[in-house]
Amino acid sequence: MENTKFKDSVAMPLLALRGVTVFPSMLLHFDVGRDKSKRALEAAMNRDQTIFLLTQKDMRVDDPREADLYRVGTVSRIKQMLKLPGGGLRVLVEGISRGVAERFTSYEPYIEAYISEQKQEEEESEGYDALLRFVKKLYEEYAELNPYMGMETVLEVISADRAGYLADYIAQNSQMEYADKQLVLEEMDPIKRLNKICSLLSEEMEILRAETKIQEKVKEQLDKNQKDYVLREQLKAIKNELGEGDDVGEAENYEARIEELIRDPESKKKLLHDVSNLKKYGQNMSEAALLRAYLDTVLELPWGKKTRERLDVAKAAKILDADHYGLEKVKDRILEYIAVRALSPELKNQIICLVGPPGVGKTSVAMSIARAMDRKLARVSLGGVRDEAEIRGHRKTYIGAMPGRIINGIRQAGSSNPVLLLDEIDKLGADYKGDPASALLEVLDAEQNHSFRDHYIEVPFDLSDVMFIMTANDTHTIPPALLDRMEIIELSSYTDEEKLNIAREHLIPKQLKRHGLNRRMFRITDDAIRFLIDGYTRESGVRTLERTIAACCRKAAREFAENPELKSVGVTEAKLAGWLGPRKFKRDESVRENRIGSVNGLAWTSVGGELLEAEVNILKGTGKVELTGNLGDVMKESAHAAISFIRSRAESLMIDPNFYKEKDIHVHFPEGAIPKDGPSAGITIATAIISALTGRAVFGNVAMTGEITLRGRVLPIGGLKEKSMAAFRAGISCVIIPAENEPDLYEIDKAVRDKIRFIPVHTLDEVISVALAPVIEVKEPFIAPGEASVDAEPQGIRKTLKS
Repeated sequence: MENTKFKDSVAMPLLALRGVTVFPSMLLHFDVGRDKSKRALEAAMNRDQTIFLLTQKDMRVDDPREADLYRVGTVSRIKQMLKLPGGGLRVLVEGISRGVAERFTSYEPYIEAYISEQKQEEEESEGYDALLRFVKKLYEEYAELNPYMGMETVLEVISADRAGYLADYIAQNSQMEYADKQLVLEEMDPIKRLNKICSLLSEEMEILRAETKIQEKVKEQLDKNQKDYVLREQLKAIKNELGEGDDVGEAENYEARIEELIRDPESKKKLLHDVSNLKKYGQNMSEAALLRAYLDTVLELPWGKKTRERLDVAKAAKILDADHYGLEKVKDRILEYIAVRALSPELKNQIICLVGPPGVGKTSVAMSIARAMDRKLARVSLGGVRDEAEIRGHRKTYIGAMPGRIINGIRQAGSSNPVLLLDEIDKLGADYKGDPASALLEVLDAEQNHSFRDHYIEVPFDLSDVMFIMTANDTHTIPPALLDRMEIIELSSYTDEEKLNIAREHLIPKQLKRHGLNRRMFRITDDAIRFLIDGYTRESGVRTLERTIAACCRKAAREFAENPELKSVGVTEAKLAGWLGPRKFKRDESVRENRIGSVNGLAWTSVGGELLEAEVNILKGTGKVELTGNLGDVMKESAHAAISFIRSRAESLMIDPNFYKEKDIHVHFPEGAIPKDGPSAGITIATAIISALTGRAVFGNVAMTGEITLRGRVLPIGGLKEKSMAAFRAGISCVIIPAENEPDLYEIDKAVRDKIRFIPVHTLDEVISVALAPVIEVKEPFIAPGEASVDAEPQGIRKTLKS
């Protein structure tokens, strides 16, 4: 069927083609830009204008080698060559015959190879004409599907009478991939080559039919869109003539967003009704502006948008420890919550209230909780809020209406499961505008807040995935119904040792970074930090301590600025005194001396515990009782109750029974500018009066707290943790407490329990036996209860509890 003649290999220039295949007996023009290709053309023109054209396997290769080129190409003659702007060439070539690159001889300055030229002679066989006719008909169908096929090309195919030429012509004049064309070029047998063309044409026709269907669909869509566009433009023109502007497009946008965001059928129906009302209003009507603001606010809420919370207990513990020193109870509670969430994801979010004096880290703990759980955080300050609308929002019909602080916090967080910090919840007020605390009852009730209705948005919003954390200084001002919905976690005052660690690990590095210093430049000893804590700050938290450290950093920064050669500053007690002046607080050693008519009481305040000294003076008179020191009614009643008890027990206490007639009693609490009230000073007042009447000194290292009845019973008090911390700071070694407060000792810091001896009492007799010295004057050195032998203790002292 085929008779192939081989000629001897001839060395000739080789030009690598990118994405182009040239066939024998075909004319083709292409552009040349590579320098090596230009030099190959010049070499061919200097010889006999014959060049070997070979297609690259990968078009991206800029400098092809033997492995990057096919073996079969076309020996061609250069017919025309034109220079293009920019230095390129446009070449017209005519394919002569197929050729095979036998051996590459050089790559510089152009590619040269030995080419064996191959020429074929065809022999007709059975079915030859039928194959030609079938291929021609197939190409006509292809040309009908391909809009880029010209009539001249179809006529050339129809008039072809040789199988090899027909296959080459169709391959050259079709939109096949160059790799498919290369397969045709490499086939030497004309009949096999024509069969391959049939297969490739069939595949191309399937692709063209698919493209045609896609184009028809696109055209239909474009026609529909064009029609819709024209109608919208006409409607817009009509609305503009009526002065109603772009409300239709705007309404459609709102409807699409509602359909996408809102899942609750009732809420969706209500909002779509508002959108339909918007369509009825004109562009400039005030009702339309109100509705737009309302819809924008509602659709900005994170409907169903949640952040994936981190439930890794170990990682959360690491974050909490890095942010805060101590606070073990709070950290344990949060880690327990995370562990339970990991086991039971359906658990409702807990409502936690962090209670403690200012500066102990309540707000920063809430921020650390959000970071540990990888949740968004929103902070809502409730201090001084007196209007219920601040919680529930205003009706949207009012001018300047807006959502309440709860919904605003959710919107700012951008998540429907954030940590929502309600700060200073104990500072809520109430007036004629409503009670905000009552409005919070629904918000903080896990059984109701899944459908919380803000007055402004009017549709229910799910708050059940929100983790609420409240902060407060005192729970007494929180309404009981609201307090019942919270889990109270108390943060106690810091001990001096805790403050030392906090300052060393957190406050000092933070302030050094803020002031452009480092630990090498600012060297402070632990003794200096203790001196700073004891001499310049007296607080439950560490805010004043941080401000004082910042002041020291500023002083150090000034020294570095004034002395550029200074490398570091050593901060000692003497240096602190020079920077900060004389120490502001000195421990009052007089409170630990044995004194007649003077007792160390303990008081609770919103900023922690305080040592409260009670003084009593007995004067000749007519039984007048004078109470001074800015005392409240409850403390005055405690004083009268103490006097009544003393009168009933005058003989056993060896007091003149007529003292209430012949003596004036003056009870005074120093720092008279500060209001004082509460029942827990009852035993303090009674002990001071008994000491003054009997002349028995009160042990100076003893402090006490407890309420008294007319019959001398000692009743329980609150705030024992804060009061014991005040005694600890003052150097008191023995504290008398009501026996019913004995279980509260578990909540007291271990450092305090190790230093203070707690004596629980039931009656005032027990208080007297512990607190009063057995003689009127104590000339010997004072020995505190429990610090010497049993014989040296005051008579009647009961067995004590050391915790």
